[in-house]
This record gives sequence, structure tokens and C-alpha cells, in this order.
Amino acid sequence: MNELGNPQGQDPEALRRRASGAEADAGAAAATPGASVELNPFAKQIAEQFRESNTSATMLIGQFRLFELALLLAIGLAVSLLVAPAPEGLLLERLAMIAAGSVLTIIMLQLVDTYLIPSLRAVRRTARRVLVSWLIGLALTYLAISFAEGARLPTDAMVVWFLSGAVVLLAERMLTAYAIRHWARNGVMERRAVIVGGGEPAKQLIRQLEQQSDNDIRICGIFDDRGSQRSPSVVAGYPKLGTFAELVEFARLARIDMLIIALPASAEARILQLVRKLWVLPVDIRLAAHANQLRFRPRSYSHVGTVPMFDLYDKPIRDWDSVAKRVFDIVFTVIAVACLWPIMLIAAIAVKATSEGPILFRQNRHGFNNETIKVLKFRSMYTNMSDQTAVKAVTKGDPRVTPVGRFLRKSSIDELPQLFNVLKGELSLVGPRPHAVHAQTGERKYVDVMESYFARHRVKPGVTGWAQVKGLRGELDSDEKIRARTQHDLDYIENWSLLFDLKILFLTPISLFNTDNAY
Repeated sequence: MNELGNPQGQDPEALRRRASGAEADAGAAAATPGASVELNPFAKQIAEQFRESNTSATMLIGQFRLFELALLLAIGLAVSLLVAPAPEGLLLERLAMIAAGSVLTIIMLQLVDTYLIPSLRAVRRTARRVLVSWLIGLALTYLAISFAEGARLPTDAMVVWFLSGAVVLLAERMLTAYAIRHWARNGVMERRAVIVGGGEPAKQLIRQLEQQSDNDIRICGIFDDRGSQRSPSVVAGYPKLGTFAELVEFARLARIDMLIIALPASAEARILQLVRKLWVLPVDIRLAAHANQLRFRPRSYSHVGTVPMFDLYDKPIRDWDSVAKRVFDIVFTVIAVACLWPIMLIAAIAVKATSEGPILFRQNRHGFNNETIKVLKFRSMYTNMSDQTAVKAVTKGDPRVTPVGRFLRKSSIDELPQLFNVLKGELSLVGPRPHAVHAQTGERKYVDVMESYFARHRVKPGVTGWAQVKGLRGELDSDEKIRARTQHDLDYIENWSLLFDLKILFLTPISLFNTDNAY
């Protein structure tokens, strides 16, 4: 029996390794993942309809949870101030009681599943759970601090807090239910999916998805390599937009959340070939298990409604993780600019005083999801010799580099203007370093050396990165260096955490003492 149909249960990690090419020859230039393919006009037109960002349910629920906590705190404070002011000297204890009651209520609401999209849509069905959770939260708080007579709200004030809180909770949940329905109709809150593979398996999958109550999946189209005889141009009312090669470009133009592979389990080789092309994209990749006799281990599954899916890849650094990383970037970048502005000022004066041309050099580089961004650097080359394309890498003793530029490059001071790219949201403080769009080693582009090269663009590039603090900075003049740097970047993405970012950030100044490959 083939690997995908193994009745003993498939190890998902083994399948991911095979799909990402970790057990295959790197450098196979044929069908390079992430390679740019011209999108047909019809698919391009559809992609333009999905250019606007949508709101994930996870982000919405998180914001709603914080909003309800703020509401309960505000009502409790109002009751405390207007109905039963705290005795002198016990204000902090009173505030602690109000905060405890509010937090306990939010925890209870979470435990009884009222922070799910179906629950938020069905206010009448969940009203009893909401009110009981609110009552239990207040009762537990009241009992827990019964010893603190002065800080505790009197019984009549507790009743006022409960009744006013109950009215506000139900009213704002009714408004939220209306807003969710409105957002769903207008495409603001949806998960955008592309079906990979056509024919009967795709038709069955679409029918099952459409039968789900409270379905938030928006099918944007179908992609399949097969001709119209084996794969019709319209499946279950959805058009076939192009081939698998075009899908990569489509997913970069449109804001797609999920790719669902609808192929039979018997097509193992085709599935692996497909995923090796698609895993470079910053999207969830799922293998539909609805029509297959798949028996993966239970932890490998997720569900869209009741439709089982095998989780091949998840989008990295998503939802609240992305918010946390953005806050991290802004805070530490502002600190860095505040500390390093004298060095940047001196560098700017030195560049301008010692050679003709602008202070800053702007270069097109690959950003998140292969988008082209303009990265800032202090100019380190003579203006008439500068290379916007970076086809020819800077080498040791390169005559194009100015004397000041040589010092700036060796010390990495030339990279400091990229802090402003971070503030603009184009770069992250920590991440894979952005490479020039046309950068190559010798006559070969980086993607021709390492097949999984474009997978490093699943997250925002960074000013510093894991590869750099491990000594992999400077010229990429060999296949081994490209592979090593790319593998470190992929390891970073796989193991990302804020603590990991913090570790890299503090290791960066130490790594600058290693200047062997910086010139």
C-alpha cells in the first residue's frame, strides 16, 4: 500500500519532509518552486478581486474577548463610583475585585464555547450560557473576597453590576451577530480557499463545504493541470482558473488563506510533486480526506465544518503571533533608532563628504511572499559603478566600493537605514535577510541552487537573522553557502518565537566581530 494510504497511520512529519524536498536532491532546476509564471488574463482578473485583506476569525474573536473584558471593567468601575464608592484607603482592593470578577467571567465564557463564530451568530441560543457565566464569575469573586468587608461591593451594588452587565453583554452580542453577518456577506470575514485539482473529487469537496452551516470558506477558483476532458472548465459552478504553475503566481497576487488539494490518495506521486511546488507560499495547505480512505494519525487532522482535512503546512507567524511580532519590531526599532542616530548621522556625513552621489542607496529586493520592496542602505559604492540588480556580488577588494563604504559594509553600519523599512512594515527586525531580486552566484540564481529557496519568503525578511548570527553573512559565492543560509532561514521560520527573536537580536552585536566574509 502506498504511503498516503498506510493503514497503520502516517507520520505527518515524514510526509512534510518528502514534500519540501528535504529528502530529495536540492538544485533540481526543473519545475522550480516559486518560479514566476505569467498568469492568464481571466485568473489575473479574479485575483484582483481578492487583493484586499480579510479578517481572520481568530483575530476577530480575540479582539471581541478584549472588548468584553473592557466593558465589564468599565461597568464595574462605574457602579463602584456611582453606587458604592470604596472606603478611603481600599480603592486598590476594590479595583482588584472588579478586575477579578471581569476576568473570571471572560474565562467562564471561554469555557462554555461562547467565543466561537457560530455562538456569536446565535445570540438567543447562547444567551443562557452568557448570563450563567456572568453570574458564576461574580459569585466566585464575591465569595473569594468575603473576608475583605471594606473592599467588597455591597450586595445591592453587585446586583446593579450584574443586571447592567447582563444587558450590555446581550445587547453588544446582538450587534456583533449583525456585524458578523454583514462582514460575511461583504467578504471582510472569510477564509479564502483555492481548490487544487479538478474533476469529481473537487466536485464532492465543494458540495460538502457548501452544505456546512456557518461556512466561512470562500472558494476563489480551481487550478488543475489536466485538460478539459478529464477536468472540466467549470466544477460545481466554480471556474478552472489555470494550471498548477499559475497557482503560485495567483496566490501571490490574491490574499489567499488556504489551498485544499482534492486528489485521490492513489495519486501519491502527484500530491508530493504538487506540495513541493506549493509549500513556498505563506498559506495553509490541506489535503482533503473527505473522499479518500486516508488513515493518518488523529493529531494530523483538522476540520472545516465536518469535512476532515490533513494538515500539510500551516501559515507561519499568523494572527496574534504576527501582532506580537509587529509590536516587538516597533518597540525595539524605536529604541535602536534612539540609540544609534548619532552613528547614522556620522555615516551619512561621511558618505556625502567623500564621494559624489546620494547618501542612501535604494535597491529592489524580495519581501514577504516574493513582493518587491525597496530596501534602504547607506551608499557604499561609487555612483557610476553601483549595481541596482546585484547580479555581480561584491567581492574582497572590489574597486566599486568606496573607502568609507568598505568600513560601513564591514561593520554593517550600511544596513542601519533599514530600521526605517521596519517602521514602514516592509521588513521585520529579525527574519531571513532580503536578497536583491536578480541576485545570483556566478551564472546561477539562488533558486536554481536550492529548490526550497523561495520558502524563506513565507515571512517578512529581517534586518538581522539566524543565519547572520551563526556566521553566515557576506558574499554568497558558492552553492554550499546558499544552501547553508537558506536552511538556517527555514529553521528560523519553523522554530519562530519572540524569545528566539530576542536571542538573535542580542547575539547580533557579538556576531559583527566576525568580519571574515563582510566586504
